[in-house]
Amino acid sequence: MTLDDAPAVRIPLNTLAIAFGLAGLADVWTFGVAALTLPVGISIALWMIAAVSWLWLIVAHTTRGAHSSETLRHQLRHPVQGPIGALAPIVGMLLAASLHPYFPTVSAVLVATFIAVTALFAGWLISTWMTGTLVVESIHGGYFLPTVAGGLIAATTAAEVGLTSIAIGAFVAGVFFWAVMTTVILTRLMLHTALPDPLIPTLAIFVAPPAVAGTAWFLVDPVAGPIEFGLAALTVLMLLVQLALLPRYLTLGFSLGFWSFTFPFAAVAAYGIEWLTRLEPVGWQALVAAIIVAITVLVATMGFKSIRLLQHGHRRNAHPVGAQTPLSAPVPPEMIEVS
Repeated sequence: MTLDDAPAVRIPLNTLAIAFGLAGLADVWTFGVAALTLPVGISIALWMIAAVSWLWLIVAHTTRGAHSSETLRHQLRHPVQGPIGALAPIVGMLLAASLHPYFPTVSAVLVATFIAVTALFAGWLISTWMTGTLVVESIHGGYFLPTVAGGLIAATTAAEVGLTSIAIGAFVAGVFFWAVMTTVILTRLMLHTALPDPLIPTLAIFVAPPAVAGTAWFLVDPVAGPIEFGLAALTVLMLLVQLALLPRYLTLGFSLGFWSFTFPFAAVAAYGIEWLTRLEPVGWQALVAAIIVAITVLVATMGFKSIRLLQHGHRRNAHPVGAQTPLSAPVPPEMIEVS
């Protein structure tokens, strides 16, 4: 069999973080447009870019998968990649909620649909974790996605489209699994081998749950109370953890896994803008503008570096960027590749 005849390798699921990050940027601009009375067309354009990237990635994954010897089910059960598959319906939730000001009924139906898909996937994936075959070294920050991010973003989007009861239920589920998965992931990080470099960026996901939970709860209960102040404090603590991890991040070579940084910090930025518009401290509008610029620069930098990485990969005519070990292979740390 020649190289050209070999089955295609499935695109790694962590590439879905590109659409996730772009949706996070659009969300930040949505908050910023409302706070600073900027033209709404800016946020609309960014949501359209996020939607195009999401659709393009789904088509690319489907097309490549049709020519691969590995099945989608096998990829979704992969201990490293599987949890990241939740990003497909999660981004769908965010995009559907963005339609609410213009198509409220369609938006609510789509949000409810994507919430149901996320819940079904999370339930199925958790059942695979219960079989006792999970390798502890394969656990990483992406394990927050199916349950914690799925639940809390479901709460946010459901509240945005007026599905308050669903929002409260999703919030409770998200907070419950936030506690569970934080315990599991921290135990893995503290008591087992260090994460391999390609998975280090997933540590940024730790900062997202309190910020997303805070945004969701503001939609459920607009009055800031003990829950909101507690979530704000947790967000600050997780930001300090990220600050302490910065030297470790700076030692890493760029990979597509760096998109893991984008949505978590965008979520913090949106939550920060929410607080600034409520408290209105001195210079709050300048702070909002600075936050928007910072997140835009972050996402733009990831986009620029990703294009350079892809171009470099094509010039070398080597393995495609994002190539991975076979999904059926064992997953010791040194073999994990999700670039």
